[in-house]
Amino acid sequence: MTEPVPPRLLLVECPGLEAPDEDDGGLHLRRFGRVVEALSSVCPWVDAVRPGVCTLPIKGPTRYFGTEEAVLVRVAEAVGEALGPFREGGRDGEGDVGSGDFRLGVAEGVFAAVLAARAGAVVPAGETARFLAPWPVAVLSDPELVEVLVRLGLSTLGGFAQVPAADVLARFGTRGIRAHRLARGLDGELSGYRVSGMGARLVAALGHALALQDLQPGFWGGTSAADERAGEVLTALQRRLGTEAVTVPVLEGGRGPADRCRLVTWSPVVARSSPASSPGSSSAPGRERKGSRRKASQAPLEPPWPGRLPPPAPARVTVGERPVEVLDRSGVPVGVTARGLLTAEPERLSVDGGLWVPVVAWSAPWPVEERWWSTARRRAARLQVLTADGVARLLVTERRRWRVEATYD
Repeated sequence: MTEPVPPRLLLVECPGLEAPDEDDGGLHLRRFGRVVEALSSVCPWVDAVRPGVCTLPIKGPTRYFGTEEAVLVRVAEAVGEALGPFREGGRDGEGDVGSGDFRLGVAEGVFAAVLAARAGAVVPAGETARFLAPWPVAVLSDPELVEVLVRLGLSTLGGFAQVPAADVLARFGTRGIRAHRLARGLDGELSGYRVSGMGARLVAALGHALALQDLQPGFWGGTSAADERAGEVLTALQRRLGTEAVTVPVLEGGRGPADRCRLVTWSPVVARSSPASSPGSSSAPGRERKGSRRKASQAPLEPPWPGRLPPPAPARVTVGERPVEVLDRSGVPVGVTARGLLTAEPERLSVDGGLWVPVVAWSAPWPVEERWWSTARRRAARLQVLTADGVARLLVTERRRWRVEATYD
């Protein structure tokens, strides 16, 4: 079975526009905003990833213009026109600011597309993993992980990708698995590469909303009337509040529900690539929209996770810290031993210092030990409890402190 891959993107990189705003009075950001605005003539969905870098899905424009080469020509013309006036002496009295050079790359996911832009490459569909193979592991931008990989003789992404996922998980934990999936071309974006709030910053720099078109679901990949209506609402919110103000959940690897749910900026590309992030879908990890079914040929999103919470998944994941006190019949705090057993039967609990509620049922703890080889190792245990008020909660104890991780509906 073949795992799903990130969406195929065309990435535009303008190296001369990557300087922070405070270094140039915001001129670079205004230039970049005009580049994004010019690209809307090619595709209505331009995603500003960070200063000087933006992407657009290439599948829809290719249907319209005929070939990917034709799309690249259109994009080059649009970017050249947006940058050209500045090289000729400036526009709006701003003068000649920065370089007008830009790079284009096509690949599956932002991470691979950035490398493709550096190499000036158009990676054929399905060949992203092969394209990534010869690149050094240093492009993962994780010095600690890179140092260990090089010492192990895994100096390239291809060598790292050949290591079984289970071995990577055992040796490097969640961080290693994410890097491993990047090396295999299965994850689309390097953590920390995206700069939040780019949409709002561009709108503020330009002084007007970006002239992007409305969603065209029949052409750009809409799947239902409900998705179309939800997409229109989310688009309106993004234009009013900024692109980064609208986020949706996507599923990824992890043992607990909070680990498996990651919020990303909504766009039609994200909606099509992840069932958990489609407009109208549930925000709870492990849930799918009513009436939807995962294809039988679709592989799991991640390798097995020892100690993972069994189904059903909680309906709501807690945001922020919600401390809990759990006491036994004698009023002594309940804990979990090194062998993963409760020190006593829980009798009552209090959330956020509130009223005490009797505990009527509970599960056996699920011990979790991560990065046991490192000084940053983590030991915790999860416990499902049902209280007399009818609320079922998933609790986590770590460093002798309980907190609410999620609740069941």
